[in-house]
Amino acid sequence: MQKLIFATNNQHKVEEIRALLGKRFQIVTLAEAGIHIDIPEPYDTLEQNAREKAMTIYRLTGISCFGEDTGLETMALNGDPGVKSARYAGDERDFAANTQKLLNMLEGKTNRSARFRTVISLCLNGTEHLFEGACEGQIADIPRGDKGFGYDPVFIPLNSNRTFAEMDLAEKNQYSHRGKAMEQLVRFLLNQQNY
Repeated sequence: MQKLIFATNNQHKVEEIRALLGKRFQIVTLAEAGIHIDIPEPYDTLEQNAREKAMTIYRLTGISCFGEDTGLETMALNGDPGVKSARYAGDERDFAANTQKLLNMLEGKTNRSARFRTVISLCLNGTEHLFEGACEGQIADIPRGDKGFGYDPVFIPLNSNRTFAEMDLAEKNQYSHRGKAMEQLVRFLLNQQNY
């Protein structure tokens, strides 16, 4: 089984990734790899932040790994919160506060179109490969549902009338931006003959 370190401390993301990959790959978290650091996200793009995570862990371990960064981009707010999605309401990474700030910023706006976008940086034997996935949708007027995390209670994917937080993980993964990026990653890895 192929082993990859996932450069994250977010257990929700780990669960999503493991559900997507099944038993094809052994996904090792930072904690499971004995790495207890919080990798900063100092850059202005998802690509740069994902790269920073993957390259930091590869330099520390020499083991193939991947990092990802995800942002919620709303059209009426010129793409905000975007790369700052996790810290939209402050450095505390408070999901409820972030969601409430988003709803406040959208108050009175008729265009509630939004998309989740994920960029994955895979560092495979020292070489980087980028993968991207997006999920179009809109922002609900009020939070609905109690599953998922982050902005899931207010994000309704295209062709659905339910928020991510109203879906179980299998249903969410049918729409998921992270799932689309991971599918590209998996296809790439399966095509690598020397991995």
